[in-house]
Amino acid sequence: MKSKEIRSTFLEFFKGKEHLVLPSFSLIPQNDPTLLMVGAGMAPLKPYFTGEKTPPKPRVATCQKCVRTPDIERVGRTSRHATFFEMLGNFSFGDYFKEEAILWAWELVTTGYKLPEDKLYVSVYLDDDEAYDIWHKKVGIAPERIFRLGKEDNFWEIGQGPCGPCSEIYYDLGADRGCGRPNCEVGCDCDRFLEVWNLVFTQFNCTESGEYVPLTQKNIDTGAGLERLAVVLQGVNNLFEIDTVRPLLDHFSKVTKTEYGKDQEKDTSLRIITEHLRGISFMVGDGILPGNEGRGYVLRRLLRRAVRHGKILGVGEPFLHNAVNLVVDEYGEFYPELAKGREYIQKVVRLEEERFHETLEQGMKILDELMHKAGPRGVLPGDAAFKLYDTYGFPIDLTKEILAENKLILDEEGYQEALEAQRERARSARGASVFGKDDTDYESLRQLTTEFTGYDSLEAEGEVLAILKDGQPASAVSEGDEAEVVLSVTPFYGERGGQAGDTGIIITDGGTMEVTDTVMTPFEQVIHRGSIKQGTVSVGDAAKGKVFAPGRSSICRNHTATHLIHTALQEVLGEHVKQAGSLVTPDRLRFDFTNLSAATPEQLAEVEQKVNEKIWANEPVSVTLASLDEAKDMGATALFDEKYGDAVRIVRVGDYSMELCGGTHVQSAGEIGLLKIVSEAGIGAGMRRIEALTGAAAYRWFAQRNQLLEQCAAQLKSSPEQLPERISGLQAEFKDLQREYQRLQLKLAGMEVDGLLSEVSQKSGVPVLSARVSAGNMETLREMADRLKNKLGSGIIILGAAAEGKVLLVGAVTNDLVKAGYHAGKLVGEVAKLTGGGGGGRPDMAQAGGKDPDKLESALEKVDSLVENQKK
Repeated sequence: MKSKEIRSTFLEFFKGKEHLVLPSFSLIPQNDPTLLMVGAGMAPLKPYFTGEKTPPKPRVATCQKCVRTPDIERVGRTSRHATFFEMLGNFSFGDYFKEEAILWAWELVTTGYKLPEDKLYVSVYLDDDEAYDIWHKKVGIAPERIFRLGKEDNFWEIGQGPCGPCSEIYYDLGADRGCGRPNCEVGCDCDRFLEVWNLVFTQFNCTESGEYVPLTQKNIDTGAGLERLAVVLQGVNNLFEIDTVRPLLDHFSKVTKTEYGKDQEKDTSLRIITEHLRGISFMVGDGILPGNEGRGYVLRRLLRRAVRHGKILGVGEPFLHNAVNLVVDEYGEFYPELAKGREYIQKVVRLEEERFHETLEQGMKILDELMHKAGPRGVLPGDAAFKLYDTYGFPIDLTKEILAENKLILDEEGYQEALEAQRERARSARGASVFGKDDTDYESLRQLTTEFTGYDSLEAEGEVLAILKDGQPASAVSEGDEAEVVLSVTPFYGERGGQAGDTGIIITDGGTMEVTDTVMTPFEQVIHRGSIKQGTVSVGDAAKGKVFAPGRSSICRNHTATHLIHTALQEVLGEHVKQAGSLVTPDRLRFDFTNLSAATPEQLAEVEQKVNEKIWANEPVSVTLASLDEAKDMGATALFDEKYGDAVRIVRVGDYSMELCGGTHVQSAGEIGLLKIVSEAGIGAGMRRIEALTGAAAYRWFAQRNQLLEQCAAQLKSSPEQLPERISGLQAEFKDLQREYQRLQLKLAGMEVDGLLSEVSQKSGVPVLSARVSAGNMETLREMADRLKNKLGSGIIILGAAAEGKVLLVGAVTNDLVKAGYHAGKLVGEVAKLTGGGGGGRPDMAQAGGKDPDKLESALEKVDSLVENQKK
């Protein structure tokens, strides 16, 4: 049974059991800071298990793409470990429980997949008599085929919260795959009994004290590894031989000219390359880019590990990207994001490969030297490993892996010390955090809540709930004091999501506060920062907040413009473009996005034009509220790293743009007035940044440019319209003058050469001419040395000149003296050192440079003695 059929059989089976079949979620977890990447079928459904959200249906089934890296070192060395895999799962949220889950699992494996019952075994948790009885009495499995395992194997829990016992289905691959011990059975560490399905019965809540309290809503969470089922159903020995993986393995075997199955170490490398490329392709397809932290680091680690094993097999150039097509062809039908991003995935992989080939070559040379110094079975100093990582970009995981292969170890403690020292330097450089000094007591505000009314009005009345002065709670502040104030109701937008905080004033009966910034605490309280301009502001005062309208209007213009830019970039550069950050202030906007190369001037002009067309069409801007799932169903763009609540705001600009956003916006695109992109630049691997202006700021930019254009035209005695033609004419004139200048310089140099012949010295026993000349560049200096060489017939020439604050030096030695052992490169290099520089070259002709023109004369005076030393 092919993998596609295994997948469809599972989903169709549970669809027939009234399950809602959902497509795979992204590998990037949404609203779950506890996870780096989705590594289980239940991970994206966690809010339904906890009751935080209501599921679309109480029964759900999925085939979820997953990435896990805890066992990365075992990938390729065992038959079943992988970083990427597909997890088939059926889930119940307070609906059916153990009996249905067990009976349906057995029905599917025996009738749907037609696995022979005499090859199947099950396990249950030690004291889970209920599950044991269902397997034995309802399913009819003999007691000797049911194994009770302990908490480590058959109880699922992660700290506090929902948990419960498990039951697993195992397939017996045969005695030849086992350890050979007479007591080999389910639970043994060998490869004989392969777990193909795990049923988790979430029936308890683990309290802080460690007590297991029964849940009122009991859930079912199951997971069947598609690749493991394929191993069984296709009768192969390991996951690398199943239908979705073997074509990749064969491809890399051909590329590396390595026959699979002949050499264990080479097989391991082939398996690592093969397995990692699947995960790499899926991660990039979901918008993850190689980086130095988080998900980006996981991707970079997998990719670089695969590249290194390619190098072990003799591949010295990028090769992984060429196999992306095989992954897309195999999986693209079920995972359309792969087919959609085919070319983009190839580009990302190729660029990272190219970068790492440079890093690998340089890093391996240094690591080889360090390992040689460490000696056999030695220890690599931690600070050396850290320098290799910090200075040369050589991953620490790769260093550890290479050390292990060479039976060396890393001084982990020393590495951690060096890493922590760098972090401390970074913390010191950053200084105070975005929320103020580190000792600011925001914890005292944790229970306070503020009603935000700023979407609809720039004024609001409320009460002063709290005041912080110098980071600590205060009951009142007076004129001249700097303070942070919390209100019960506020129209001020606190800085978040890239949008700058509002400014304005707060008025109480006792005093007035000028608000210079509004931020959010780590606990999401709105903080109004500023100074007391008159009187006293006290806790409990009635307060009226007024936002500075012009500043808010400019922010709204810039914020809506970022949405339009995002959509326009996707249209012009491709749908792979994703927002990676933004900054919206009253003065300007900044938009960071993923793209592998710089946008061309023509592409930026097209983006700008598309945005302005929507502005001039005065497209309406509307805001609606919906659940996150409803918003996604509508096609609204969501940022993976953004935290969204149950209800989200969907901001639409006509039919052009639709994004989830909590910020403030204009009511119609026409209010933006005008957009001008002023720059586009790279800010990291695969990351670009656009800076732009809108409204009055954009108008001022054009006005200033026009004024500059008029000034330039006036200086060139032309009009702005005629400037291109005028500049072209001046450039041609300038080139003619340059050529004439060069001709005259050479003529003068020739005249100077004739005068220099009288300065030849014979002090060292051979003709030596060292002189300072008036050459403006190295070309003229070389021309003079050549002429002197020809005229002298036999001799040594060292010429120096000062140009633009630097020293230029040329040395020449005639052929007869080269044969006698004199060397122009060494001579001119010694002279250069005396002027604070260096250089060298061939024995007959060489050049050098210096930094100090004041030392040129004295350096040239030493040429005779340098020639004398060379003679010795």
